[in-house]
Amino acid sequence: MTPLEKVRAKVASQKTALPALYGDVDFDATPERFTDDPKASVAPRLRNLDPDKVALIKAYTMLGDVVADAYAALMPRYGFRPLIQMLTKACDDGIAAVPDAPPELAAFIADMEAAPDWLDMDLVREGQRLDRNAAANLGPFAIRGAFIATFMNKYAALPMALTGTLSSDTAARRVNETATFFTTTLLPGSLERHGAGFRAAAMVRLMHSMVRFNALKRSDRWDVGVYGVPIPQVDQMPAGLIPIFLMSYKIVGQGRKTFTPEERARVELARYRCFLLGLPEDLLADTPQGVVDTMNARSGTLRAGFDDATCGELVRATLNAYLPPDERPENKLFDKVERRFSKVFFLRNFMNGDVAAARRMGVEIGPRDFMMFGLVALLVTSQLMAYRLARNVPGVADLADAHLVAKLKKQLARYGHAEFTSDAAAYRPAGSAKPAAA
Repeated sequence: MTPLEKVRAKVASQKTALPALYGDVDFDATPERFTDDPKASVAPRLRNLDPDKVALIKAYTMLGDVVADAYAALMPRYGFRPLIQMLTKACDDGIAAVPDAPPELAAFIADMEAAPDWLDMDLVREGQRLDRNAAANLGPFAIRGAFIATFMNKYAALPMALTGTLSSDTAARRVNETATFFTTTLLPGSLERHGAGFRAAAMVRLMHSMVRFNALKRSDRWDVGVYGVPIPQVDQMPAGLIPIFLMSYKIVGQGRKTFTPEERARVELARYRCFLLGLPEDLLADTPQGVVDTMNARSGTLRAGFDDATCGELVRATLNAYLPPDERPENKLFDKVERRFSKVFFLRNFMNGDVAAARRMGVEIGPRDFMMFGLVALLVTSQLMAYRLARNVPGVADLADAHLVAKLKKQLARYGHAEFTSDAAAYRPAGSAKPAAA
């Protein structure tokens, strides 16, 4: 079998492996969300895409997460809280520590433990050290803007709408959970087998599978013929690989074909983090051109579509969300500053500076926002540069890194405890005033 045939076989196997969840899904059909017409895609400027990459993206558009989905499908028998408790115990203490652990849980943990051949944990640790700088100094200001970017397409955004994220309170929790995950995975030792980042990845992976289960079985808004499989593997690439894509795009533009040692470390971290989240190796390219081609194939084949009732409401809910843990004066001030910065960050990084297009999405950006962005960018840039310089000074590098770790831990305390759950009670069938039964 060719690699593509193996992928297609894996996609088709979902029907027989999980008939209760995928038995009614036609995996031979092409969902409306996929298009081979560049003019209809979210990135019409992309032409002459790699046909092999396009075929790969098309196949993975219909792939969920075989092992995590099987575990999530146990919700009717166990309830979602017990599933979370068993998974947490297995991550912390090993599968043997879970009394009467279901085989689906054992398979889930084994899948995460099966380190890929390409993995170099020394590089991953170096990537964590390098990425701590931006996460500590830029992350708190940019997370909302990056989160809004995930709502730009109705085909990819609907799962978030179904989970109740249309309310500002829930949107705040989702933003903080996202920040918690990425911050946690940068702490020293967090991505080791029993580390907090490993556990967080497992929880995010289960949450995604719970969304798939609830969307397919408990919501009449999900149409497989239109949207495909909820949260397919290709929709997890942007969150995990956007920084690497932007870096690779710049490298390709410079005419380079390989990563420098520091760039390689950052790539290795991103690839391993995505692996823990369940992404197939086929989607985790290890060259600058490969990363660009894979991400472009995804963007160039995702049908454009902005539904105000879904995308617009998600954007507005996220913009209106109050992210700090309380309303102390310093937190209220931070909220005002961060909110203005995030809007311009979103505009510059995801809307190509098109103010009118951002306004159509519900993101109003004015002179004060640009002024605040400039002031914060100046401060953040000076901090980033200071830590980069400190990294090359013997005796100072370790002290600077320890300070970054302390800042990240303080941020985690602000974000609060992450639930990483998807309760069926949040799923409202179309036209229904009552939540679906859990």
